[in-house]
Amino acid sequence: MKTNIIDIAYLVSAIMFIYGLKRLQSPATARKGNQLAAMGMFVAVVATLFVQSILTIEVMIIGLVVGGGFGAFLAKRVEMTGMPELVAAFNGFGGIASALVAGAEIARFMAPNAADLMGGAFMGSIDAITISLSILIGTITFTGSFVAFGKLSGRISGNPVSFPGMRFFSILFVLGAIAGMVWMGMNSGDFAAADFVNEPIVQAALGIAIVGCVLGVLLVIPIGGADMPVVVALLNSYSGLAAAATGFVLDNTALIVSGALVGASGLILTNIMCEAMNRSLFNVLIGGFGGDSDTSGPAGAASAANLTVNSTTPDDVAILLSYASKVIFVPGYGMAVAQAQHAVRELADELGKKDVDVKFAVHPVAGRMPGHMNVLLAEANVSYDLLFEMDEINGEFDTTDVAVVIGANDVVNPAARHDKASPIYGMPILNVDHAATSIVLKRSMRPGYAGIDNELFYNSNNQMLFGDAKDSITNVLNEVKAL
Repeated sequence: MKTNIIDIAYLVSAIMFIYGLKRLQSPATARKGNQLAAMGMFVAVVATLFVQSILTIEVMIIGLVVGGGFGAFLAKRVEMTGMPELVAAFNGFGGIASALVAGAEIARFMAPNAADLMGGAFMGSIDAITISLSILIGTITFTGSFVAFGKLSGRISGNPVSFPGMRFFSILFVLGAIAGMVWMGMNSGDFAAADFVNEPIVQAALGIAIVGCVLGVLLVIPIGGADMPVVVALLNSYSGLAAAATGFVLDNTALIVSGALVGASGLILTNIMCEAMNRSLFNVLIGGFGGDSDTSGPAGAASAANLTVNSTTPDDVAILLSYASKVIFVPGYGMAVAQAQHAVRELADELGKKDVDVKFAVHPVAGRMPGHMNVLLAEANVSYDLLFEMDEINGEFDTTDVAVVIGANDVVNPAARHDKASPIYGMPILNVDHAATSIVLKRSMRPGYAGIDNELFYNSNNQMLFGDAKDSITNVLNEVKAL
């Protein structure tokens, strides 16, 4: 009877996972899709704990209150600029949870009463290899995610970090992990009376965990800041694969299904992000691209080639926008830093009242994580009908009067089209330079996350509005209202 109830609960949760994931395809339904998937996981967890009598109702309620309260606290307190590193941290926690569950399964096999608890304490070679996979992927995800967390939060340099022989050591550790997995498979068997500490399979598991932790660092530390959105998506996939591996360890259908869905969707998203940057995943993983931008130099300084820029004022921008027929806003990470999304939405609404056709162009890798700009604009209640992906809107810049770039940099750099020496050469960009006039809001002329100069800034039809994006937009908004 219990088995039937759990199977039904897992089927319901799997349907909720799949349907919730499908609803994530559109910004208009993404929030409900996320809620549906979360409810599916809640159903699966409660069914497992309650039906199997693993925890009492009181303990489950306490866990729900503590965990839910902590999650709600983070959701309320973490600013949108901190969302990418929060996602990275969640990936890391998911990875270490999978590794710890796999380790606990080894301990359960070796418990003195394992034969009574499990109907026999024999661990087959397939069981051992599955457990080792869960430990390896989980620990790689754990340390890799927190290196990404450090890079995104500025606690670790966003520049690529490497040392002589790093790739050699990485390969060596991979071979060591494979050897540990083989060793675990060879030493599986009956552990009812085993000495836990001195058992070879336990030592191998600990070795794999250490190797996995080191590999996580070695895989992420050489990747530059410009590739962090891809890394976040990839680590999300790793956390799903770790959960799926743990599902096989526990013979848990819900974990297998949810982990496989997260793993597959993460890989698909990673591939989409790589295509948006015109770079292969291998090229991303070997690192060396992008990093911390230069923090020196005054605002409005000329480039190394001594090119000049056209500066503008909020008054002039307000006039341009008010008398335009079509305006496209291009958000970037600078908008998130300045928390200017609400002011931008107010400006868009005010322009709409003046019969200006307003749209938002979102590049796939704008920001520090996949969908970062979509989340920001959704938080500011920008209508989903106004949001357009790069492929949908790129052809409209030719008929656009004013394109307003708010804190974006590399995703609008024309060098990506023609400069073969540029590290972003071949990356699809938003055709902001095709608009009749482009206006770029930045604090200074410092380069973006890829660490390269932006040709757009020096175009004759481009104007630079220097200053904090929120203050600049607010000043423009006030001038627009006054017209």
